[in-house]
Amino acid sequence: MNTASPPSPVLDVQGLRITLPGTARPVLDGVDLTVAAGETVALVGESGSGKTLTSRSALRLLPPGAVTEGAVRVQGDDVLTMDAARLRALRTGTAAMVFQDPRAALNPLRRIGGFLTEGGRATSRADAAARAIELLDAVGLDAGVLRKYPGQVSGGMLQRVMIAAALMGDPALLLADEPTTALDVTSQAEVVALLVRLRERFGTGLLFVTHDLDLAAAISDRVYVMYAGRIAEHGPAEALFARPRHPYTAALLASTPRLETAGARLKAIEGQPPDLRTALNGCAFAARCPLATEACDQEDPAPRSAPGAPDHLAACHHSDRLEGSTADV
Repeated sequence: MNTASPPSPVLDVQGLRITLPGTARPVLDGVDLTVAAGETVALVGESGSGKTLTSRSALRLLPPGAVTEGAVRVQGDDVLTMDAARLRALRTGTAAMVFQDPRAALNPLRRIGGFLTEGGRATSRADAAARAIELLDAVGLDAGVLRKYPGQVSGGMLQRVMIAAALMGDPALLLADEPTTALDVTSQAEVVALLVRLRERFGTGLLFVTHDLDLAAAISDRVYVMYAGRIAEHGPAEALFARPRHPYTAALLASTPRLETAGARLKAIEGQPPDLRTALNGCAFAARCPLATEACDQEDPAPRSAPGAPDHLAACHHSDRLEGSTADV
C-alpha cells in the first residue's frame, strides 16, 4: 500500500493576520489559503477586501509598519521569517508576480530587452537573452520586441512582456494581481488564455486575483471569496458558483451582469464594507446580510463544509439556508 503523503502546496497560507498602524482591526484576519503545483486558484472580492495584500504577502511585499502573525510558506519555506538573502532568492526564482498595470512596472526610458534580461545576468548575458527570446515566443511575441521601448507597444503586448518577465526565473508560483484590468476585452481574453497555457506547460501554481466573477469561474480550479480581510467561502469553482454557501458570494453573483438579463436593473449589495477604524464583533458581513441574526453580530462564524462536500466551506451561521439560488439575497 502506498502511504506516501501528498506533495506540499507551492503556496500555503495559514492563519495570516496583518495589522497596520492606526487600524482598529487586522487588515487580514486569519486567512488560510493554498495553491498546488499546476493549479489555478482565484481570489475574489470587492475592492479593499484584502486580495492584493494576501497575494503580495507571498513575496513579503508588505506596507510599512505591518505586524504579521501566522505563516506564509512558499514551497515549504516561511516567507515571513526569511532573512534578506533567502527572500531575494525567493523573489528572483521561486515566486513571481504579474502586476495590474504593466506600464507602471517598466522604466519608459529603457528597452524591453534590458528589463527582461537584468535578472538573468547572474549566469551570462547570452543565456539571459536566449531565455528572454524563448519566453517571448511562449507568450506569442517575437524577438523584435527586445529592441523596443515600453511606449512603442500596446497594453496587451506589454502585459505579455510582464508575464514573460515573471517566468524568467522558472517560478513554482505565479501571482497575478488583476492582470487584465487595464486591457481591452480582446486583450483580456488573450492574456487569460495565455496564463492557462503557460500554467499547463510549466506546471506553475497560479494565484489569480480578480473582482471579475465570470473570469474567475472560467480560469480557476478553486475559488476563495474574501470579505473584510477574511475568507468568507472557498471550494471548487464549479460547485461554489453553482451552489454558493455564503450570502456574500450569493450577493456578488446576483450583482453580476448577464446577457440574459440585459436591460434589467442589477441587484446591489446594500451598505458599505466595514471601516478599518472600527473593531468587528461577529461576522464581518452581518450589517449587510439579509440572513443576519443576533448570533451573527456576536460570534464570528467558523468555516463549515457543505453537506457531502468537505472541500466546500463557508464561514456563515446560516449557510444551510442557501440552496444555490441568488434570488433572495
